[in-house]
Amino acid sequence: MSRSIPGALLRLGLFLLLAGSVLPAQHLTLEGQTGGFITPTAYVVPSKDKHIFSFPAVGYHFVNVDQVIGNVQTFNITEGFANRAEIGYTREVHSLGNDPLFSKLWHFAGMNIVHGKVVLLKDGQFKTPVPGVAVGFVTRWDDKFVTGALDEAFTGTLKSYTNGDVYAAATKTWLHKPLPFLANFGLKFTNASIYGIGGQATRFGGRLFGGLGFPLPGPLHTAIVPAAGFSQQPPTSKNLDAIMYPPGSRAHLPTTLDYAVRITQRENPHFAFDVGIGQVAGMIGQTAVIGPGGTPIVIPVNLHARSVFGLGLSLRY
Repeated sequence: MSRSIPGALLRLGLFLLLAGSVLPAQHLTLEGQTGGFITPTAYVVPSKDKHIFSFPAVGYHFVNVDQVIGNVQTFNITEGFANRAEIGYTREVHSLGNDPLFSKLWHFAGMNIVHGKVVLLKDGQFKTPVPGVAVGFVTRWDDKFVTGALDEAFTGTLKSYTNGDVYAAATKTWLHKPLPFLANFGLKFTNASIYGIGGQATRFGGRLFGGLGFPLPGPLHTAIVPAAGFSQQPPTSKNLDAIMYPPGSRAHLPTTLDYAVRITQRENPHFAFDVGIGQVAGMIGQTAVIGPGGTPIVIPVNLHARSVFGLGLSLRY
């Protein structure tokens, strides 16, 4: 037994180092940027040496939140430029949820998303420990979710919104002993709640995001990357507090979390398959309807999205 344990540890160490050629962040997020499942990294869609344009990367993502919000699907395409920049487009497609009271806040087909990113400092550019640094933007338009729906309820006029993010991300892929990892951390300024799915934020403010993953060797020359990510959300959405009870109380939108596993190729990866669980929003407050005799009946506002299933597939030619 004393010999088998060191031997197993040695084999595990060798296996971890075999994942050393993997760049697990070079696939598309829910909104089409190069990154994890929900958070962008300081990498872009790669171009071949001495080539300006990359082959495009395409992606598909699905998030099962049908109980209230409604299922979300995104279709992405992103083009890289000289390993220094990328730009892409995402069409988000949405289906109606099953809650008779609250799903009407999301009774819309979806929205459009454009993003761009520029790498200021490549990972390890001067010294191995130096992380990559990138800045980027996201613009979403035709967003009618929550805020637009409540505009229509209050005024009879449906309004669509444009919102967006500007962000900076620092990312380090460490492929050395004792344990390879990928760490990502960033700051974004946004006026969108839950990537626009939660509507328009009440102001443009700063939010943190990040993630951590561990590349492990898989069968058939694959790498398996368990990872977790977070993205802080604006605390509430425009118009949402107006339906909270008692009057003057506020809705509360928590930090979005995801726990995912990415399967990709160990060398020169051209595909990635993501599957995982997300924590979006559950009980965000309470509202009231007028009952018999004018007495308010208090109803909890539960979005039933604290444990949702998601999957993604991205391909790079």
